[in-house]
Amino acid sequence: MNNYIILSTEQMDCPICGTNHLVEKRSRITNAVVKGTVVSYEEVYFFCASDNENDECEFVPAGVMDENLLRARDSYRIQKGLLTSGQIAEIRKIYELTQSEFSALLGWGEVTITRYETKSIQDETYDRYMRMVKENPSFALQSLKDHRASFADKRYYELKALIQTQIDSIGIPFLKQQEMLAQYSAYDEPTEWNGFRLINIEKLGAMMAFFADAFHYVYKVRLMKLLWYADALSFSRRGYAISGLVYCHEQYGALPIGSRDLIYLPNVSVVEEEDDDKTKYRISSSNNDFRALEPDELSILKDVVDRFNKKTTAEIVDTMHSEIAYLETKMHEKISFTHCYQLKAFQS
Repeated sequence: MNNYIILSTEQMDCPICGTNHLVEKRSRITNAVVKGTVVSYEEVYFFCASDNENDECEFVPAGVMDENLLRARDSYRIQKGLLTSGQIAEIRKIYELTQSEFSALLGWGEVTITRYETKSIQDETYDRYMRMVKENPSFALQSLKDHRASFADKRYYELKALIQTQIDSIGIPFLKQQEMLAQYSAYDEPTEWNGFRLINIEKLGAMMAFFADAFHYVYKVRLMKLLWYADALSFSRRGYAISGLVYCHEQYGALPIGSRDLIYLPNVSVVEEEDDDKTKYRISSSNNDFRALEPDELSILKDVVDRFNKKTTAEIVDTMHSEIAYLETKMHEKISFTHCYQLKAFQS
């Protein structure tokens, strides 16, 4: 079966037939076992077309084999909710850190980050510290101060300035994120109120950015309805929501707890507009990175966009008012996702 993609053809000394000729560089999805877990990943290999199509005509140079192993390990990381090698490198780039400097910042061995970006898989504790450097630049600054002896004076002050710039640029989103998490501390177990999913800030940010990008921009009232429909549709199809938000029955439909803070989370930008003595919040995407969302979650968001693409906000609110989940609750009550198995908006 031709379950492969030809990436390119390259001239090289072929180890299969012993001659120098063009060989095909291919890729395919295959499985591997990483730390006892079966993962799927993209495998790159070369094929000598001088013979029949069979496995004996395939070969993998050492460098390409290392890249394949890294992709397999990254697939494992994704399954386990760990940072991938590329995401670790992205954190370094935020602060312009080398691999050894990132290790020194956290007080780790000099080659620790190098191993995590090339061959080793970090445990949850190390993963948490690396995430904190990204999500909380104040933590990064304190870590730099704690390990100042590892840096020359000039480099120390350069990094301090870079980190301070990051604090200034994302300070408000980080504080809002902390406020959101505090409001959801009472929902630390999967229940009918959060759609059997704990609050996930990365997924929530990606969801908001996706909707803002799809509609070019959205206002807050419309965005809140789109979020509920996405979570409700996910629950009706999969038995659990996407974001982990808890929604309440309010005048204009479902409104998530923490709605005042969530629009200031990373991935979106907010412009406040005055309209007839009322403040409207116009929300745009500032980061089109949707990797936090799984393929089936992206499909759900696309279905929500398609369903409401030509609807006004008032029409979406009217539709929501007819949903069983809304009708079965009273004003200000939490809306149970157990009422979301059937959604009128998505009935054919």
